[in-house]
Amino acid sequence: MKQLIVNADDLGLTKGVNRGILDAHHYGCVTSASLMANGEAFEEGVAMARRATRLSVGVHLNLTHGVPVSPPSAVPSLVDGRGRLRLTPGQLLCRLITRRINLCDIELELREQIVKVIRAGIIPTHLDGHKHVHILPGVSEIVIRLAQEFGIPSVRCPLEEFPMAVRLPRGPWDPQTSVLKQHLVGRAVSWFARRFRVSLSQAELIWPAHFFGLTETGFLDTKTLEDILERLPEGVSELMCHPGYTTSRLKRTGTRLLAQREVEVEALMWLLTRMPVVEEEIQLISYGDLGGKVFDQGGASRESEVLKEA
Repeated sequence: MKQLIVNADDLGLTKGVNRGILDAHHYGCVTSASLMANGEAFEEGVAMARRATRLSVGVHLNLTHGVPVSPPSAVPSLVDGRGRLRLTPGQLLCRLITRRINLCDIELELREQIVKVIRAGIIPTHLDGHKHVHILPGVSEIVIRLAQEFGIPSVRCPLEEFPMAVRLPRGPWDPQTSVLKQHLVGRAVSWFARRFRVSLSQAELIWPAHFFGLTETGFLDTKTLEDILERLPEGVSELMCHPGYTTSRLKRTGTRLLAQREVEVEALMWLLTRMPVVEEEIQLISYGDLGGKVFDQGGASRESEVLKEA
């Protein structure tokens, strides 16, 4: 049996991204989303998620963008002079290797992000990382520990199986540079993810066996989705996506994914129209289904239990 989790990243980043994710959920095939605790539209994202009771919501752990949830003075090795998270994943990795990052700062900030989500009434079904920082050495051990501490059963493992050839998508980008760069990023992330998978197994956490959307980040369209469906393997797969609507606020975040997010909204709606054709072979599920949990974002009783357990 082929099962597919379609997870939208960046819930809470901006109001336009929130609307795009919820449209792709209500009118498309998005089954799960990852919430940014320090996103400028966090509160709206929470309100939307609580109304979308069939949407499984996880925590999009973030060490590279925006203002930390913790007081900046409490995590000095993570912030710049303005108290903002400004390190790129590459810079973060270099500082981890050279021990210029305090792992206690990372643990404090990631714990505060999870607690903020839970206190908002969301019971996380999974953890993943903005720009995949959760799989970096040092960070990954903290993420696994926090997943166990808060009883979060699933963690994304972005280990991608690469096709023999790199397809050059059509769009307003330079395929010779952008696609190749993303392909190399995908290879690097998958190298770390391969090691991360061993740690997840040892910690008895669960994750989708197959992962898609890494090399396609920035290029996910209907044709790419069709290609993914055609090569979807048996078992559980995750498709990572970034739907949203372009606004002036989104442009000010510095993300490279702007108009492409709207392309993804359309593609994810198109994919739902295809599902009846392939539903005998592919079943849409969520991270909540994967963890075997009943998730109800409408109440706060479970929230109290999780915080008490932690």
